[in-house]
Amino acid sequence: MAEQQEPARHGGAHAVAAARLHGVSTMFTLSGGHVFPLYDGAVKADPPMRLVDVRHEQTAVFAAEATARLTRAPGLAVVTAGPGVTNTVSAITTAWFNGSPVVVLGGRAPDYRWGSGGLQEIDHPPLLVPVTKRAWTEHQAGAVGTAVDEAFRLATAPHRGPVFLDIAMEALFGDGGPELPSAAPGGTAPAAADGPDPGDVEAIAGLLARASRPVLVLGSDVWLTGAEAAAREAASELRLPVVANGQGRGILPAGHELLVTRARSAAFGAADLVLVAGTPLDFRLGYGEFGGRDGNAPAQVVHVADSPGHLATHRALAASAAGDLTAFFTALATAVPTALRQAGAAAPPWADTWLPRLAAAARDAIAADQALLASDADPIHPMRVYGELAQVLADDAVVIGDGGDFVSYAGKYLEPQRPGGWLDPGPYGCLGTGLGYAIAARVARPSAQVVLLLGDGAAGFSLMDVDTLVRHRLPVVIICGNNGIWALEKYPMQALYGYDVVADLQPGCRYDEVARALGGAGETVTRPGALGQALRRAFDAGVPYLVNVITDPAVAYPRSTTGV
Repeated sequence: MAEQQEPARHGGAHAVAAARLHGVSTMFTLSGGHVFPLYDGAVKADPPMRLVDVRHEQTAVFAAEATARLTRAPGLAVVTAGPGVTNTVSAITTAWFNGSPVVVLGGRAPDYRWGSGGLQEIDHPPLLVPVTKRAWTEHQAGAVGTAVDEAFRLATAPHRGPVFLDIAMEALFGDGGPELPSAAPGGTAPAAADGPDPGDVEAIAGLLARASRPVLVLGSDVWLTGAEAAAREAASELRLPVVANGQGRGILPAGHELLVTRARSAAFGAADLVLVAGTPLDFRLGYGEFGGRDGNAPAQVVHVADSPGHLATHRALAASAAGDLTAFFTALATAVPTALRQAGAAAPPWADTWLPRLAAAARDAIAADQALLASDADPIHPMRVYGELAQVLADDAVVIGDGGDFVSYAGKYLEPQRPGGWLDPGPYGCLGTGLGYAIAARVARPSAQVVLLLGDGAAGFSLMDVDTLVRHRLPVVIICGNNGIWALEKYPMQALYGYDVVADLQPGCRYDEVARALGGAGETVTRPGALGQALRRAFDAGVPYLVNVITDPAVAYPRSTTGV
C-alpha cells in the first residue's frame, strides 16, 4: 500500500488553497524556481490543481484571461521573478482593458538579500500599478493565503480586472501554518454591483419614449456580468434594434429579427438615440459620435456601465446609469412602457418604421456578401475562408481572432449563435493573444469546437505554443490567413506616403510545417475549391491542426477607422 503523501503547508500550498476557494481549477504557468512551492501546492492539493505550462509567460496570462472571459470565473497565472513578470505586461494590460478578472502571482527575489543584486531582483509592483486594480508584495508566509484571497476578491469585484501579487521567496517557501485557507463565513462569491439609481433609469426610459430611431449596443460586460438574458428580454420587450460589440456578440443569435449589426453604419448614422451598455465609447464605436448623417441631427448618447468609473467622460451624455447590468435591463423593460404611456404612445414608435428599415438593410448587406463568401478568385479572397468556415461551425463553437485584416473579416462575417463563443484581443489590440486564448478555450470547453483565426503577422508572436497544445493534448483548429504582409500598416502607409517599408513578410511561409514540427498537423491551401475539405480534415484530426491559407495580398479590409 502506497504511503500517504503529507499535505504541504508552505506559502505555496496556502496560495493554491485560497485560489481554489474562488473557483480556480487550472494554473497557467511557465516554470521558474522562484515559484516552485506553488507547483508543489497544486500537485499535493486534494484534488490536485491542473497545471498547464506554456512557452512564453504572456501566453500564460492570455490563457488565464480567456478562462475568465469564457467561464466568468477568475483566471490564474503564475510566473517567476524578473523577466517572468515583465514578459506579462502586455497580457496584463489586455486584461485591464477588457475588464477580465485575472490574478497573476509572481515570484520575487528573497527579502534577506534585497538590494544585493540577487538573481532577477526587481521591484515588480510599480511596473504594474497602472494596469491592475492593485499590485503589491506579500512578505510573510502566514499571510500568503489571506493575500491571495484578497487578490481574487479585488479581481472579481465590479469593475472586474487584473490583480498582481508577488510573494517574497521566504514567504512562498516558508511555513504558512497547518491550517490551509477554507471558506470564510461570508463565502467567496464575487461582490455584486449595486443596482442603478432608479432616477437614472427613469431618465433613460424617458429619452427612449421620446426617441424615433433608437439603437441599443450590447458590449462585452453584458456577457461578463451575466446580464445577457435580461438584456435579450429587454430588447425583445421594447423592440429595440441591437448592434453587438465584443463579447456581446451572440446575446442575440445570428438571424435574430432585432440584430442589425450588419447595418451598423446605417443605424449609427441615422439614429437619434444610441444606448451603449457594457462597453466603452472608444474607437470601435466612433468615440461615441453617432447620428448626423444624411441631414439627421447628432444622436443623443446614453452610456450604461457596471461601475461609475467606467462611464464616458470624454463626451457629453444625454443620460447615464451605473450599477448591476441585470438590474438595469430589468428596470428598463418596466420603465419604458410606463414612459411611453405617459407620452401618449401605446407602443414603441420605432417598432413599425425604424426597426424594419434597419432589418431590411441588414438583410441586404448579408445578401450582398454572398458572392465574395463563395468567391472562386485565385489567389484566395479572404472572405471565401469565412464562407467555408460558416458551413462547418457548430452552434457552440468558440471562435478566437488574433490578427489585423484577416480577423476583421471574421468580426464582420461570422455571427455567433450563442453568447460567450467569441474572443478577440479587445480594445488594446494586442497581437499574440491567440494561442493562449485557444489553450484556455479547449480547457474550459472540452467538447466544443475551438477555432483560432490567426493572421500571419500575429502568428509570429505565439505560434511556438502549438507545442503547449500538443503536450497537453488540446486539439484546436488554427486557420492562418497568410497574405505575406502587414496589411493593416502597408496600405495606410502607401496612402500617406506613396510607398511602404517594413510591411512585408515571407510570401507563402509554411506555418503548417511549423505546427507539424511541433507535433501537430496541418496543410497549406492555395486554391479556393480545396478549402472546404481542408477544414473538415482539420476538425476531424483530433490534434492541433493548422490550415495555412494563402490569401490575396491585394485585398485589403475596407475599414473606416484605424483607431488612431
